[in-house]
Amino acid sequence: MAPIKRHAYDAEFKLKAISHAEEHGNRAAAREFNINESMVRKWRKQQDDLRQVKKTKQSFRGNKARWLHLEDKLEQWVVEQRAAGISVSTITIRINATALASELGINDFKGGPSWCFRFMRRRNLSIRTRTTVSQQLPKDYQEKLATFRTYCNNKITEKKIRPKHIINMDKVPLTFDIPVNRTVDKKGARTVNVRTTGNEKSSFTVVLRPG
Repeated sequence: MAPIKRHAYDAEFKLKAISHAEEHGNRAAAREFNINESMVRKWRKQQDDLRQVKKTKQSFRGNKARWLHLEDKLEQWVVEQRAAGISVSTITIRINATALASELGINDFKGGPSWCFRFMRRRNLSIRTRTTVSQQLPKDYQEKLATFRTYCNNKITEKKIRPKHIINMDKVPLTFDIPVNRTVDKKGARTVNVRTTGNEKSSFTVVLRPG
């Protein structure tokens, strides 16, 4: 039995097939370009990658970075942000990567989701769940609570407010700052802290009454 001859298709050819498939379907693209339908499906999954490589590239071999200097600077930025306790998302990574590409004069950089996760894999980064929030209750919170109670009691006495005019109401507090639960960080980090503004302990209540 004669061996099956394998064909190598460059990125430009694959993108044409993808474009045809998006308009007419995978099966139609396979017939039009005389290829297997499974190849069309595979290429469509690689679409983000194909748009970033050279048109003459025929396959993806290895896990090497095309823009090494950009990724070096981006990794340094991520490390600095995390050292300061600042949460880092894949969105902010892509935004900063695009800005770096512009600074470095890289015109063909797309910075899509697929590239972002490959970058994270190359740089030993992952999406981690926070273990601590870098904000504690004020040390003098008990003193402030006692002061507030005294203030309320004084106002009740001063304004001669009767007990029947003092009511208790249920409330659902809304915080001024909601800390994120996840952040990009180095794999294996024992503590994943997230710095906040300090307002996650502060809340406000909206009270509605009949007009």
